Amino acid sequence: MTASTRVKVVSGVAELSRRRRLLVLAICCASIVVVVMDVSIVNVALPEMRRDLHASVSGLQWTVDAYTLVLAGFLVLAGSTADRVGRRRIFQVGLATFGLGSLLCSLAPSIGWLVAARALQAVGGTMCNPVAMAIIVTVFPERAERARAIGVFGAMTGLSLGLGPILGGALVDGLGWRSIFWINVPIVAAAIVCAALFVPESRAARARRFDPVGQTLVVLVLGSLVYAIIESGRLGWTSPVILGLLAVTVLGVLGILAYEPRRVDPLLELRLFRSVPFGSAILMALFALCGFGAFLFVTTLYLQDVRGMSALAAGLCLLPAGLLIVVLSPVTGRLVGGRGPRLPLVVAGAALALGGGASLWLGPATPLPAVLATYLLFGLCLGTVNPPITNTAVSGMPASMAGVAASVASVGRQSGMTLGIAISGTIVGPALARGGTAFTGAARTVWWLELGLGLAILALGLLSTGRWAAGTAARAAALFEGVDSGAGRGAPSGDVLSR
Repeated sequence: MTASTRVKVVSGVAELSRRRRLLVLAICCASIVVVVMDVSIVNVALPEMRRDLHASVSGLQWTVDAYTLVLAGFLVLAGSTADRVGRRRIFQVGLATFGLGSLLCSLAPSIGWLVAARALQAVGGTMCNPVAMAIIVTVFPERAERARAIGVFGAMTGLSLGLGPILGGALVDGLGWRSIFWINVPIVAAAIVCAALFVPESRAARARRFDPVGQTLVVLVLGSLVYAIIESGRLGWTSPVILGLLAVTVLGVLGILAYEPRRVDPLLELRLFRSVPFGSAILMALFALCGFGAFLFVTTLYLQDVRGMSALAAGLCLLPAGLLIVVLSPVTGRLVGGRGPRLPLVVAGAALALGGGASLWLGPATPLPAVLATYLLFGLCLGTVNPPITNTAVSGMPASMAGVAASVASVGRQSGMTLGIAISGTIVGPALARGGTAFTGAARTVWWLELGLGLAILALGLLSTGRWAAGTAARAAALFEGVDSGAGRGAPSGDVLSR
């Protein structure tokens, strides 16, 4: 370890100077901005993609879901691989793969090629999201400072989702839908260079072993379920193909429950779910992003295909919600660090429920101010939900399991977004061609779903932040005490840092 790295070692833990740590945090946040923004930025371009590439509604669903599905399926694998071969190295490979996928998306001649390029993008994204979190956990060893850094990182997730439609609308109207992918290339190139210069290399002292059976089961469960939902509109729920896929989903879940507890280093550490805050955080991540994914998919089609707006106008309609996310995300991160996650979670759940309820009254000619006021409720939800989800997931967990817990929370987010788009597209897709009241009538089913998801988040937010829940987290953390000392299942917390 050279002096140029400005690293000092205290009690076996490598620490960077405060300025260097903040720079590393900024680089990690820049990577998460482009990776997460590509979940939402594509939504506003869907109508133009449909016209230009002659795509079906299911093709549009796959354009978004191919990305989020790969992210959800391989996030944990990417994190454990980075622990083994080096986090900075995997981080840089992920950025390069993401940039290449973005370039190929911009050149796609058909919807099939676009979906394939989106999947490649997501392969890169899986190497950025959890690995960036692991880097942050490593370079911020002090608990309070780490909590604040995680809060900032989590806030950037919400900010990225909120800004995506606005930036996407401006780019689509000004330069065409392909420009939403061009913009990623220079950003990831700069991030690769900065990572090489400023991010120290780190590995776990003993990395978690590869779990091929667990990885296969996770991909089977997510892929089969999403494929069944998206294609049910074309094939019908009683189709042998759809029934077979649902059967694979159920068998896959049973396989995970039976196999993973027997692994020394399981892909999914099911013992974490003995912590009520952790289990609740995963469910809240799933519900919140399911709601937001459905909201974005339905809203962009409603504004452009039903109300006849341009992509830029549709993006500007989402501007108030996006600005609310931008303002509230960092404020919520600080609030969670200082006072805990309960209040933001209650606000987020109530806002999503109210947003779903208010949207039931939206029609083709609803006054625009009423539409924008409704969208503010969804912005309020996303602006207050992401930081407490991440904080709750790792709350009370030992350092050895913080990265795993955060990765599973990210899986919950991406799975939620994937399911939200798949479900909402299946509901409103058949009515899209008829437009007008047919579309808004079909969308009411989606808004009822949003209302229910909001109430569930509200209940889980109250349940997971009380004394009883904290007790379950402490008992779950005790299961991993041997891990921190280098014994037992899992990887120890002693990371190795080097230039």
